[in-house]
Amino acid sequence: MWEIIQAAGWPIWPLIIASIIALAIIGERSWALRAEVVAPSRLLPEVQKWLGQGGVTKETLSKLERHSLLGQIFASALSNAKNSREVTKEAIEETGRAVAHKLERYLPILGTIATVAPLLGLLGTVIGMVELFGSFTNSGHDVAQFARGISVALYNTAAGIVVAVPSMIAYRYFRSKVDGLLVDMEQQAIKLVEILHGQRN
Repeated sequence: MWEIIQAAGWPIWPLIIASIIALAIIGERSWALRAEVVAPSRLLPEVQKWLGQGGVTKETLSKLERHSLLGQIFASALSNAKNSREVTKEAIEETGRAVAHKLERYLPILGTIATVAPLLGLLGTVIGMVELFGSFTNSGHDVAQFARGISVALYNTAAGIVVAVPSMIAYRYFRSKVDGLLVDMEQQAIKLVEILHGQRN
C-alpha cells in the first residue's frame, strides 16, 4: 500500500483524507439513522397509553424529548395539545424542520466528496502528464521520470474513482433513507394530532 502511495505522489493525499472523512460519515450516519433510534414504531402506542392513563406530565415530555427525534416531535405536539389544531400542526412543523436538519447532518459533506474526488483524481492525472512530458529532452527522455509520470496519472485517476463511487452510492442511500424517515415521522405526527383533537381513537 505504501508503495502505491509513493508511486502516486503528493496528489494522492487529498484523496486519502477525503476517503477517511467519507468513511467516518458513512459509519456515523449508518449508526445514527437507524429506524428504531429515529422513529420507533412503538412510541405512538405508548403515548396513546399515557394519554389514556390521565394525560402527559412535564416529566413525560422531558422523557419524550430525550427518547428519539420522533419523541421530540411528539413532545412539541403534546405541549400544544390545548391549542387549536392549526397551532399544534405549526409547532410540529417547526420541530420537524429542526429534526430534518439533524437527519441530514454531514450528508452535504459526503455529497461534496463524491463530486470533488474525481476532480482531485483529474488533478493528479494532469500533474502526472506534466511530469511525463517533462521527461522528454533534446537528448532523449528520462525513463524513470517517464514511468513516474504514468504512475502518478493512473494511480490518481483510479483513486478518484474509487473514492467517488462509494461516496455517491452512500450519499444517495442516506438521502433516500432520510426522506423515508421524514415521511414516516410526518404520518405518525398526523395520527397524534388527530388523537389529541378527537378525530381518531
